[in-house]
Amino acid sequence: MINKELVKKLSLQLKKDGVSALFVAPSGDLQFLVGHSPHLCERFQALLVTDEGELCYICNALTMYEAKDFMEGNPVYAWYDHTAFTDTVKIAMEKYGLIGKKIAFNGTVRAFNLIRMMNTIDFEPVNGKDYLELTRIIKTPEELENLRKASLIVDKVFEDIIKFIKPGLTERDVKNEIARLCKVYGGDNCTGGIVAVDANAANPHYFGDSAVIGEHAVVEMDYGCTVGGMYSDITRTVFVGKATEREKELYNIVLQANLAGEAAAVNGAYVPDIDAAARKVITDAGYGPNFLHRLGHGIGYAGHEAPYIHGDYHLNLAPGMAFSCEPGLYIKDDIGIRIEDVVIINEKGETEVLNKCTKELIEIL
Repeated sequence: MINKELVKKLSLQLKKDGVSALFVAPSGDLQFLVGHSPHLCERFQALLVTDEGELCYICNALTMYEAKDFMEGNPVYAWYDHTAFTDTVKIAMEKYGLIGKKIAFNGTVRAFNLIRMMNTIDFEPVNGKDYLELTRIIKTPEELENLRKASLIVDKVFEDIIKFIKPGLTERDVKNEIARLCKVYGGDNCTGGIVAVDANAANPHYFGDSAVIGEHAVVEMDYGCTVGGMYSDITRTVFVGKATEREKELYNIVLQANLAGEAAAVNGAYVPDIDAAARKVITDAGYGPNFLHRLGHGIGYAGHEAPYIHGDYHLNLAPGMAFSCEPGLYIKDDIGIRIEDVVIINEKGETEVLNKCTKELIEIL
């Protein structure tokens, strides 16, 4: 269902900024605007929102009927594989008087499609990534409740998965079981996320799945699901067999960084200070260069959205914001440890850590 109030708010902001329209490709942004997001592939498709609040959708004929359903009578311009999509885009832009104007593009418009448009149509492209992310940065009470429900599901999954993990299983086995359990407990969009064993966990975005869990192993799990369109996100790192003293030390450093970040994430806090509070723990322990990424990211209709919790994101927290706190320590060809919770500033302005499952060191014996 098209969010008419949001369209109105968005169009007013475009007009204020001197931007004539915004293209929104399939994404959490589109889901937020129209309640639906088609499959994103190489074929250009996007919602067009003008500064007058007019809407149309441009897509390949493959998506035409789907688009007509969610566009609720607003125009759909379809192009075919034997034609140039830019011809259809130009027709739509001419219809709304957008030729030669400033046009914004959200973060999922493919660069190769944008370049082709720039080579064939007269307009000035501008960065539109923040328009919808900043519009939805404050969650409604219903959205916050769905975030809580999604986090409860992944907590339950963690309690079960530590009973499932054992030597001889592959990363794939664990991922599949995580996905299955997420569905059992009522989650949507359950993929199993990241499961990284031993040195594989030193790559924060590792997506292999063939390593085998040994008699002594480190197992990092980063996964989530959705409830009511709202994402959850959790990371826990566990040990198969007895953890060594060094592994215990490294784990405790990351745990203390996680707790420091969450303690700093209070209503009104300046985002760079939150990142710095967690980063200081790891830096003071001598592992600053091994904390390879930001402390966290916003979460909601997308797994990653505003606010981004890092040293160059100049924003103060406010009620309704939701984000991850996920410090990590990564030593190449050796070990990776990450601990992640979703945190919200709730309706009362209180800091609420949504993930309740234990963060204490777990040894699976």
